[in-house]
Amino acid sequence: MEPGFSLFLPKENRDVLPMLRKYLFFDLDGTLTDPMEGITRSVQYALRHFGIEVNDLKELCPFIGPPLAESFRDRYGMNEAETATAIARMREYFAPKGIFENKLYPGIPELLAATAAAGCVNVMATSKPEPFARRIAEHFDIARHFRLIAGSGLDGSRTTKVEVIRHALTQLGIAPEEAVMIGDRRHDIEGARAAGLDSIAVSWGYAAPGELEAAQPGHIVADVDALRRLLL
Repeated sequence: MEPGFSLFLPKENRDVLPMLRKYLFFDLDGTLTDPMEGITRSVQYALRHFGIEVNDLKELCPFIGPPLAESFRDRYGMNEAETATAIARMREYFAPKGIFENKLYPGIPELLAATAAAGCVNVMATSKPEPFARRIAEHFDIARHFRLIAGSGLDGSRTTKVEVIRHALTQLGIAPEEAVMIGDRRHDIEGARAAGLDSIAVSWGYAAPGELEAAQPGHIVADVDALRRLLL
């Protein structure tokens, strides 16, 4: 086994699985980019509307990755109306400013160029609203490496990862067995499993300790080089 990744697959399938997947579904936040500053400042801005002051932005990192409605509901006990207001307030900050308080992880542009050159089809599958995901991809000049950018709707549709994945599969006209989901949170792994996809977890994102192991992805990789070796 090469250093940098661990496998949970049956031994006879470990080296075969990645080579059978042409379509690579990539999560965005915590997988391709580090959006910590922009997302946490946007959440901080939204919480102030409710009289909640969070000064340490690291406390808001759990918002990176999961659907926003779920996070506001589970972490602050908000009802449906309050959650909708919180998301609207968050976007007031995020759309003009927070969206660009973001940075690519080192090696990601080269990875996407290499997978595309090798004949893989790169797909972005994110819980972030699709227009925002597209703006981020264009800002960082990686949109050209993707066949499809799929995300949630600004109207509140496709909020879960399984809904986004199924939407992408439908748009591409492919079967789940042709794709693998790559992400940094349990939501990526669980969404992939529910949609019938295999999965690869990356440990450089925002998962809590033990989160990825508990989700039991097909693979866990420690860095971008290890992911590249696994895919190519």
